[in-house]
Amino acid sequence: MTQLKTLPIYDPTLFEGAAEVYAQYRTKYPPEVFDKLTEIFNLNGQGRLLDLGTGPGLIAIPLSTQFQEVVAIDPDPEMLKEAQRQAASLGANNITWLEQGAELIDSSLGIFKLATIGRAFHWMERELVLQRLYELLADDGGIALLNTGDNPWQSSLPWKQAAIQVVKKWLGEERRTGQRGQAIRKPVEPPHEVVIANSAFARQEVYEVPFEKSWTVSSYLGYLYSTAFSLKIFYGDKAEAFEADIKEALLAVEPSGEFKEELKATIHVVWKH
Repeated sequence: MTQLKTLPIYDPTLFEGAAEVYAQYRTKYPPEVFDKLTEIFNLNGQGRLLDLGTGPGLIAIPLSTQFQEVVAIDPDPEMLKEAQRQAASLGANNITWLEQGAELIDSSLGIFKLATIGRAFHWMERELVLQRLYELLADDGGIALLNTGDNPWQSSLPWKQAAIQVVKKWLGEERRTGQRGQAIRKPVEPPHEVVIANSAFARQEVYEVPFEKSWTVSSYLGYLYSTAFSLKIFYGDKAEAFEADIKEALLAVEPSGEFKEELKATIHVVWKH
């Protein structure tokens, strides 16, 4: 019973109204990321994948070709609906979509070769998720935490800093998420590496995949609306004025309206043995 007390209650407002823009404007993982995972885990179209915090399926769908079966889990029904729409349009029909928190996974799901988590591990009760994943992974299996490395709060690019200044002007200096922007976002402590080192998993390693990303004013605005700290709903009937502000700030830095950045996707691999 003690474990049940530690389970977080999912905040349904965390990505309220963002499923469609998330699928369209969030930075996609470059194909080289999936190639690297295929190489590391000898993926060959067999076995099963478990994708936690799947969102609109940005990992589950492209990786589905490397597995016989995929189980993709997310607590947000709108994200899952969008994921199913995306999967249907691409003919990815070997994915089972489940609406639940990652903390609730158990042996009824069966055994998996690989578990993936995109930009979602920080939202989870990490120790509990690792504990439950350990029991669900094959002996030669593991976990891959994926990230595209495009966090605007940590970027030194002038145009990204300009956009964040506009967000702060409208929403305040603190980075807020959930319950319509009322919850202040705190740093994730301790880092994932420490939590993993304290788990039953045997070893971990981080791989990097450099790639280039291009944006326009409208696609970057779409990206901002896909984030938990700048949902469109936060701006209410002033969204149009906010958009004009963002456009002015971005074009002041780069009048061409074309914004490029060099990114490094990270693959944080965790082996069971």
